[in-house]
Amino acid sequence: MSNLASNLVTTAQADPDGVAIRLDDAELTWSQLHGLAAKTAGSLRAAGLQPGDRVSLILPNVPAFPVLFYGTLLAGGVVVPMNPLLKGPEIEYFYTDSGATFSFVWGDFAAEAQAGAQGTDTQVIVSGPVGPSEDALPAGEPITAPTERAGDDDAVILYTSGTTGRPKGAQLTHDNLALNAQRSAVDIIGIQPDDVVMGCLPLFHVFGLTCGLNAAVLRGATLTLVPRFDPGKALEVIARDEVTIFEGVPTMYGAMLHHPSARETDTSSLRTCVSGGSSLPGETLREFEETFGVSLLEGYGLSETSPVASFNMLDQPTKPGTIGRAIPGCEMKLIGADGAEVGPGEGVGEIAIRGDNVMKGYWNKPEATAAAIPDGWFRTGDIASVDEDGYYTIVDRKKDVIIRGGMNVYPREVEEVLYAHPDVTECAVVGVPHPELGEDVGAAVSLREGAAGDVEEIKAYVKERVAAYKYPRTVWVLEELPKGPTGKILKREISAPAG
Repeated sequence: MSNLASNLVTTAQADPDGVAIRLDDAELTWSQLHGLAAKTAGSLRAAGLQPGDRVSLILPNVPAFPVLFYGTLLAGGVVVPMNPLLKGPEIEYFYTDSGATFSFVWGDFAAEAQAGAQGTDTQVIVSGPVGPSEDALPAGEPITAPTERAGDDDAVILYTSGTTGRPKGAQLTHDNLALNAQRSAVDIIGIQPDDVVMGCLPLFHVFGLTCGLNAAVLRGATLTLVPRFDPGKALEVIARDEVTIFEGVPTMYGAMLHHPSARETDTSSLRTCVSGGSSLPGETLREFEETFGVSLLEGYGLSETSPVASFNMLDQPTKPGTIGRAIPGCEMKLIGADGAEVGPGEGVGEIAIRGDNVMKGYWNKPEATAAAIPDGWFRTGDIASVDEDGYYTIVDRKKDVIIRGGMNVYPREVEEVLYAHPDVTECAVVGVPHPELGEDVGAAVSLREGAAGDVEEIKAYVKERVAAYKYPRTVWVLEELPKGPTGKILKREISAPAG
């Protein structure tokens, strides 16, 4: 049986009364989660869902998400997770492109979903705390055993952020997700059944979905949910629920570190923290480990790789500042601008990946698939170097490299210096148009409370520590940097102020 939902059935049979999902005072046991998912599956089947049909989820991190996610899979459907902050026209594109038959939507977002569904064949169903109301779908016989699916059948269609052009749907198969959850839960994080995993990452995002929900279901660990990340709330939940494993993006670690209650909260239950989504500043890593007395492991992946591709793993030496080594079942290499492979110590190249974690393709976009995977190796667009031990270090996104008068400036290198400045809490280095050089280096920063905000002093600080062509000639202060749904800083929304 290749259906990813088999993991839920197995865990519910092994530990029916164990706590599966927690949200403050609300709890679902494994048997309750399985029962509600089975009921959802039966109702979907009674409403006409066929294996392979798409079902959209527009939900925050609430117990209804795992119920409806696994309910759809039990019925043989394909889940299309969507960001709850999407607006009607964006939703219409997702519905139309995916051909979603049904869409389960949290009440707060129902108006936008209904607007997006106009003129499509998608039926919008409002969800309550643990699923739709009794009369939202026809009653059907609960489907307790997973509908048979092949390993290379789609389980999830996950739309990429669409930094260029319209978003593309990455087809992640049952094998992609099951194997990546196995690697994440066992090989990388070492999740045990008595662990409590923190669910701050959005479950509609592949990091939270695989390393949080699917990994916890596989191992029978409790997933404690936070619908919207707030550093104070996160620290409170860690203490209250005795969280042992925290998964987050770099901005979450920085926010918790700088929160007033960081040093007063009891976080002694924490055993392992993992970071992904974007590069973790070295200063943040060092300060977080020192403050909280816990290992913080950095890894790397993309929506198209289910997501995990490399990691600093528990059973191997860690190298802070790197994204670790390729995980089991995955190969990585660097490809230079000339198309030749770049070896250890030979400079930088674009990361290419192949393995059982790489997506089947982009939904209904064969040309885009062929461009992304021309020879069996998925081209990531990320620039990195690799050392003799196979540890990769991200230099930057290919598209983020600033070319200043013919010289390449990698923003990540400059950002590392900025993060070491005592007043800087967040930063983003971006290209600024320049009439002679083409581009110059600019930096948007947010500062610690009470900081003077002397941008000339910040410029001088960086100038002392990097080559002359790399330091930012323009620095401006923002109260907060724009972020995506996981908390990842969105450079495409940052530009220098006029004048």
